[in-house]
Amino acid sequence: MPSSGTPYLSLAVTPLQTTGAAHFAIHVTQAPYPGGLALRDCIWTSDLSELWQMWQEMFSNRRMPPYPTAPSDAPEMLLETAQAGGMSGRLMQTLGVKLWQWLFDGPIVASLNQSQGIAIGQNKPLRLRLEIRDPSLIALPWEIMQDAPGRQAISLSQQVLFSRTTSDVNSLPPLRSDYALRILLVLGQPTDPINGNGVANDTLQTLKLEQEAATLTQVLKTSGNSGIGITRGINCQVEALVQPSPVELIQALEKRIYNVLFYAGHGMPGPDGGLIFLRPDMALNGTELAQVLTRCQVKLAVFNACWGAQPDHYEDSNGLECVPGVKLAQPIPRSSLAEVLIHHGVPAVLGMRDPIADHEAISFIQAFAQSLSQRMPVDQAVAVARQHLLTLYKFNQQTWTLPVLYMHPEFDGELLKPLEMSETGFGPP
Repeated sequence: MPSSGTPYLSLAVTPLQTTGAAHFAIHVTQAPYPGGLALRDCIWTSDLSELWQMWQEMFSNRRMPPYPTAPSDAPEMLLETAQAGGMSGRLMQTLGVKLWQWLFDGPIVASLNQSQGIAIGQNKPLRLRLEIRDPSLIALPWEIMQDAPGRQAISLSQQVLFSRTTSDVNSLPPLRSDYALRILLVLGQPTDPINGNGVANDTLQTLKLEQEAATLTQVLKTSGNSGIGITRGINCQVEALVQPSPVELIQALEKRIYNVLFYAGHGMPGPDGGLIFLRPDMALNGTELAQVLTRCQVKLAVFNACWGAQPDHYEDSNGLECVPGVKLAQPIPRSSLAEVLIHHGVPAVLGMRDPIADHEAISFIQAFAQSLSQRMPVDQAVAVARQHLLTLYKFNQQTWTLPVLYMHPEFDGELLKPLEMSETGFGPP
């Protein structure tokens, strides 16, 4: 459990295999008051599956299998409702509300409301962490959940700091106290190295990595030395590696102390945490990368890479058919890059659920880096940067929904010591 005084509410969604594929237990595993540990049984509905399919048809480049439920007449009704108010915006809002209503009901919403009241009384945000234990539900955009039409999505709030988590983790060692941002920026291969991987080539954009590196470096150094407000005195150090070999990456991490790794380049799902392509002929999987990140105590890993927050899939010859003769792919548990790194003990990992355009990624990184420079905890900095994306690219586009933050259950989000603990921002070397 994190040592921070911030109230926590942690939820776990667990499939109940003995009662059928669509049955789940939603369990409050951590609450800021003794009576907050609630449990309820619920069923995944066909309405949700159909909305998820509609979402993918509109927004996603990589189709995920629907959760197996009985057919329903609801899709036509939901589609008509969405069309009445603008397809993409209504679909975004309808799915967000439906996901909220499915997750927060009965004793679960009562625990949430009480926890929010406690946080307000302490003049602190509530940290809400969601663990999805069924890999079939991980790819869903839980970040868009909202309690009613027209209300703010959960991941945009600074009163409720939302992140995903997993309890299948190695414990964190005592973390180093950091007083400066020390960032290793890794520019990987900018183009898709593999043809025929099931994704249309025109969806794999060539990232402007040099522009991103220059922009990020300038943003960090400017915000760290601006002398304005709480950013005064922050020491920001940025080192860049352009298409390094795995050996060069490891040597760089071992040679100096870094608390943040930014990777920009292409990636793809895989059973061992996916792949990031450092060079055309050299890739690292998540399990391999985790070894050096944990050994060198990197606190935050950020990946501007395709599908860093989605699990890999395999074709199940005995599975269901969504199209006659075509078997559904089945997700591999704990196979996403974000989950694998958290499992091995990286405190925080930010990945993308789907591919993100280069200009969108740069906008996000600018806002995120500025927030980190202000000593915000990681989850709050992500919320601020997500708000920035929504303002630029609008609610009815999926850009603001793409970043997915995973945090280790023992990590309180503190990347840099608060200002009162380091008035100069430099602190010990």
